[in-house]
Amino acid sequence: MGADYYNILKVNRNATEDDLRKSYRRLAMIWHPDKNPTNKRESESKFKQISEAYDVLSDPQKRQIYDLYGEEALKSGQVPPPPSAAHGGASGRRRRQGEATSFRFNPRDADDIYAEIFAEGSGRAESRGRGRGFFRTSNGESSGDGGASSSASASGGLRKAAPVENGLACNLEDLYKGAKKKMKISRTITDSSGKVRTVEEILTIDIKPGWKKGTKITFPEKGNQEPGIIPSDLIFVIDEKPHTLFKRDGNDLVVDQEITLLESLTGKKLELTTLDGRNLIIPVNDIIKPGFEVVVPDQGMPISKEPNKRGNLRVKFNVRYPTRLTEEQKADLRRVLGGVS
Repeated sequence: MGADYYNILKVNRNATEDDLRKSYRRLAMIWHPDKNPTNKRESESKFKQISEAYDVLSDPQKRQIYDLYGEEALKSGQVPPPPSAAHGGASGRRRRQGEATSFRFNPRDADDIYAEIFAEGSGRAESRGRGRGFFRTSNGESSGDGGASSSASASGGLRKAAPVENGLACNLEDLYKGAKKKMKISRTITDSSGKVRTVEEILTIDIKPGWKKGTKITFPEKGNQEPGIIPSDLIFVIDEKPHTLFKRDGNDLVVDQEITLLESLTGKKLELTTLDGRNLIIPVNDIIKPGFEVVVPDQGMPISKEPNKRGNLRVKFNVRYPTRLTEEQKADLRRVLGGVS
């Protein structure tokens, strides 16, 4: 069964050229592939259907053949002769058969139709050429702020709303191991019938191990839809929650460890639980002075651009001195340490 171009374009069979243009503009804004980055395949298919329907119904000859004989005859060019009563007898049949023999269906390019219609709306002839280039480029590239300017040219002067940023607080464990965050958003959209409604959507953010504070995740055009304005990009910016034990310094993890004077002189076996739940034992046998630091290689944060590498774990020691000593303790210390230089 062939396509129903009138149904695709949401118009009745008596639609005028102005009706067709208005409906095409509204539907093209909804189904343009650039406005549906997470559902590219379906939007491209819908966009091509809308463009083909407009191409046929806006062309008097194509529309007449489609109305009389349907999509198959239109595309094949094999137009059967109409009944003589309806089309003027034998002479009418000869005329129709002659048209059928010479008719060839040449569909217009969807990019050209889009650029032409929105160039008409802007009143600037140069928008037509820019529109075609914009549509091709947008299929494979994200152009950031430059893309907003291109969109304005291709969409008949439409401007893109400013991006909206939201903080995304992550604990250090999430940034160490990686995690998935689901964010519920509410936005207004224009549906296929032209009505504005509020919808809720769940966005999934895949946190990569090693991401740092300030990392930005962009969801293109997930802001509110408003007439004549391209929706804004929705941007989430990574922030780090403070951790009770570890501090982050670039790709390194830093731990402040307090030990007694006795431990600083005799050594200590330090036990830590890592951010991924492992038990890490760090033997310290050296004499520890205030500010002493032990570096444990490859036990820091993952390096996001080099998944097999990690930063270091740095343990900074603070020696806790006794607040008072008895005379006996002092004497013992003099006896034990008296000859130590």
